[in-house]
Amino acid sequence: MANYGNLPAPSPEQGLNRYLQEIRKFPMLEPEEEYMLAKRWVDHEDTGAAHKLVTSHLRLAAKIAMGYRGYGLPQAEVISEANVGLMQAVKRFDPERGFRLATYAMWWIRASIQEYILRSWSLVKLGTTSAQKKLFFNLRKAKARIGALEEGDMRPENVARIATDLGVTEDEVISMNRRMSGGDASLNAMIGSDSDSATEWQDWLEDTDADQAMQYEEKDELTFRRELMAEAMEVLNDREKDILVQRRLQDQPITLEDLSGQYDVSRERIRQIEVRAFEKLQQRMQELAREKGSMESA
Repeated sequence: MANYGNLPAPSPEQGLNRYLQEIRKFPMLEPEEEYMLAKRWVDHEDTGAAHKLVTSHLRLAAKIAMGYRGYGLPQAEVISEANVGLMQAVKRFDPERGFRLATYAMWWIRASIQEYILRSWSLVKLGTTSAQKKLFFNLRKAKARIGALEEGDMRPENVARIATDLGVTEDEVISMNRRMSGGDASLNAMIGSDSDSATEWQDWLEDTDADQAMQYEEKDELTFRRELMAEAMEVLNDREKDILVQRRLQDQPITLEDLSGQYDVSRERIRQIEVRAFEKLQQRMQELAREKGSMESA
C-alpha cells in the first residue's frame, strides 16, 4: 500500500474524543476537488492527493466503525481497521466511474471491519456456517426490531422469534447473545465536562454543513446495492428466489413451517434451500462488486 503520509491514529492512550476532534479538522471535499485529487493519484501516484482523499473521509470511516461497537472489541482497533479499508478504497478508486469516493469506500470499510471482527471472534470459536454468521451480524438489529435491545438474557418468546427469523436454533441465539453482551458504548455519551460545551460522540462524526452531500452519497450507495442485488439474483432459480426473498429480504420473514407447507417439503429442506441460495447470492454479489469496483483492470 502506498504511503499516504502521517494520519491521525486512534489509541486507548489518546482517547476517542480527542481522535474525533482531530479528524474533524480535515475539510470535506466538493465533487470537483475530489475528482481532481483522484485523477492526480490515478495518473501520477501523487501521495499528497491521496492523503487529502483519505483524511477527508476519516469521519465516514469512524461513523461506520461506531456501528460495530457492540462486539466487545476495542473501539480504537475497529476504527483503525476501518481506516485500512478506506485506504484500500482510495488506492483502487477510479473517478471516471461517475460515483463519489464515499459510496465506493463504504464497501471497503465495512469489509475490512467485518474481516477483523470475524478474525477476532474466531479465537472463541465463532460458528462458521452461513446462518451463524448471519446471526452474529444481525442479532442486535433483530433485538432492536422486537424491542429487546436492553434485555440481558432475553425472554423465551423473544429468543424463539429471533431464532425463527434468522434460521438458527434457540440455543445458538442464547449463546451468541451472552457472548456479545457488554462492551457497548453509546453514540449519545457526552464528550467534555462543561455543561455549556459538552457534546455527544455522534456530533463529531460528520459535518452538519454536509447533510445534503451525505444524503446524496447514501442514496447513491443504496441505488448501487439494489442494482447489484437485482443482477446477482439472476443466478437463482424461481424457487430459490422466492424462498430467499420471503426468509431474508422482507421486514417480516415468513416461517420455515409456512414455507414447508407452500412447497410441500420439510422445514429442514427449506432451510437448506435458503442457506444455499443466500450463499450463491452472496458469492455472485461479491463477484459483481469486484468487477464493477475494481480499479486495477485496464
